[in-house]
Amino acid sequence: MTARTESHAARLDRALQAPSSSARLQAALTAGTSPDQAFIPVLIARCAVEPDFFVRDMLTWALTRQDSAISVDLLVQELTSSEPQARSQALHTLSKIGDARAATAITPSLLHDDDPEVARAAWRAAAGLAPVAQHHDLARELIGELGRGDLALQRSLSRAIALLGDAGTAAAAAAEDHPDPEVRAHALATRHLIESPEDDFAAAVAEAERVVALRAAPPVEQD
Repeated sequence: MTARTESHAARLDRALQAPSSSARLQAALTAGTSPDQAFIPVLIARCAVEPDFFVRDMLTWALTRQDSAISVDLLVQELTSSEPQARSQALHTLSKIGDARAATAITPSLLHDDDPEVARAAWRAAAGLAPVAQHHDLARELIGELGRGDLALQRSLSRAIALLGDAGTAAAAAAEDHPDPEVRAHALATRHLIESPEDDFAAAVAEAERVVALRAAPPVEQD
């Protein structure tokens, strides 16, 4: 690596620490417009600490413009970071790069991560990167997360399960008999999303909860 390239990387590092988010956004844009392998570790390091959503998104875009032979390996290393943002942003970036080599690095511990943003990013990345032969095993892992979190998190999980095609449909159908009513309702809503992807997910959840409640109600005795 030349001294000139090192200077470029150092300048990018300083620019990404600017107080102004618009300045940081421009720095990330420039790094993606003129790719340089020396930028990759700088961009990845900033992903772990960048507070602004739009800048983080531009950092991801800039990384998709770099040499994936280098960036994927470095991003995979971030998946074991103790910082949740480093893990979630690395997963998000890997899903955007779309390199199947990263699929095996998305472990069950990431799919069930305590941090909802890490788990959400892991679901999306795994569903998009896993080969078809692994869809059934992945669907079983994702089904274990049914009923977790708020409506937005549940929607993300349902969409990831839907990406798994027949494997996701079968796993969701099997979960409709789960003993936990929240899991049953989420499974029903997931199947609805798979069959009617344009429908409103909140309405699907509300209808699923109604169905689950009706099924659990004691039968009305007839005179």
